[in-house]
Amino acid sequence: MKQYRLRIFGMVIAILFSSIAWSQDCQPLGKFTNTNGETNTIAIGDTYSGSAPLTVTFSANPPITNDATTKYEWHFFNQKNIHLPFLIRYEENTEYTFTEAGTTKVVLYEILKGDTTRYNAISFSISESSLQMPNAFSPNGDGINDIYRAKPGYKSIIEFKAIIFNRWGQKIYEWNDPAGGWDGKYKGKEVAQGTYFVNVTAKGADGKEFRIQRDVNLLRGYTQNTR
Repeated sequence: MKQYRLRIFGMVIAILFSSIAWSQDCQPLGKFTNTNGETNTIAIGDTYSGSAPLTVTFSANPPITNDATTKYEWHFFNQKNIHLPFLIRYEENTEYTFTEAGTTKVVLYEILKGDTTRYNAISFSISESSLQMPNAFSPNGDGINDIYRAKPGYKSIIEFKAIIFNRWGQKIYEWNDPAGGWDGKYKGKEVAQGTYFVNVTAKGADGKEFRIQRDVNLLRGYTQNTR
């Protein structure tokens, strides 16, 4: 009887240790920096709505007791086909840049000794594109409207180029990021107050193309208190 009890006790201990070895309990996460420069973390079951391009680092985050033979697969699904992934990454941690408008679901599959665990999706909703350029700015050093740039609220712009010309057609400045802009200088020196011209070509994550050509009024003497 004593040997029987010892045998049962040994079997229980073996089952417990086996459970510890097989229990993975990953905590999949996505980390990214939004257009405001803020770092965000999104977990399984969550949805993030934002603008492209959006680069996200995905981490499986397995426990320390993770079995070394565990394999990981990140499956990416879009709204065009919710059952067939358009991309599979075979790694514990991976990075992906969202450049298309619409909803994408990212699912982690954990494979251990023939058993597969599917975690809930992390979802990303990328907005349609929009872009507008202002017709004036006042680079007078007051910290208000000192830089000529795209109007706040632009969304999902994945390609961008803007060129400033003077009234004689001479190129004064150019930049390739909608977050950038012109400070009213040419080769480090302030240009004269007056009317300039901007030519913008851009493309959105939804395929929309933008071609904006307009006058730019440089009002160096203007302030918020100007009447």
